[in-house]
Amino acid sequence: MKIVCISAKKFLLSTAVFAVTLAAMWLMYAAGSYAVNAFSVQRSLPVYSVDRADKKISISFDCAWGVEHTDAILNELERHNVKCTFFAVEFWVKKYPEYVKKIVDKGHEMATHSKTHPHMSALNKEQITEERSSSKAAIEEITGVPVTLFRPPFGDYDNLLIDTSNELGLLPIQWDVDSLDWKNLSATEIALRVINATKSGSIILCHNNGLHTAEALPTIFSTLQNSGYEFVPIGELVYRENYTIDSTGKQKSGV
Repeated sequence: MKIVCISAKKFLLSTAVFAVTLAAMWLMYAAGSYAVNAFSVQRSLPVYSVDRADKKISISFDCAWGVEHTDAILNELERHNVKCTFFAVEFWVKKYPEYVKKIVDKGHEMATHSKTHPHMSALNKEQITEERSSSKAAIEEITGVPVTLFRPPFGDYDNLLIDTSNELGLLPIQWDVDSLDWKNLSATEIALRVINATKSGSIILCHNNGLHTAEALPTIFSTLQNSGYEFVPIGELVYRENYTIDSTGKQKSGV
């Protein structure tokens, strides 16, 4: 009886170990399956930069509040023969239609920055569509030029926003060089940030009403141009078809 009792204990212990092992294996499998499923969900991305070897780059200006420094920026753009892209919010467009027209008349590109400058990832598809369609129409009514680019406010986006933008024919654009001019950095600080981070295919983010943005532009333009870079509007920098976007947001030619 004593031997049977010991065997029974061993049996129960073995059974318990097997059960724990089986449970652990199941949990690992479930976790692994979840991880694989999560990994397999592809994130839709905007264009942060473009894979180019020709040293073409773009500088852009977001327009949401004020125009106090806009003329100075336009003057520097003209003085250095630089063409760029302005992303404008609809309420800015309606408040300053003369600047929208002036920008386009000087050969620059106008694009939409939404209707009301919201956090777009908090909106549903209908609201997202309204934000872009309305702002796009407001710009086109003034300029007569089709709008084909969109930059989400705050750089905030999700898959729904990016996919809906592409459906509407508005290529979503971010940036890979942030001037941080909205923080009222000095002209030297802004220039150094931009110059040190720029490479072929870069998209530079600035704002039309940054306190020291216009002061920083001569150094930015002359330094980068002397280094062989050519400024073009974003519409000329990006690929419109047969492209891919890698995990860093770099747009590459070919599928």
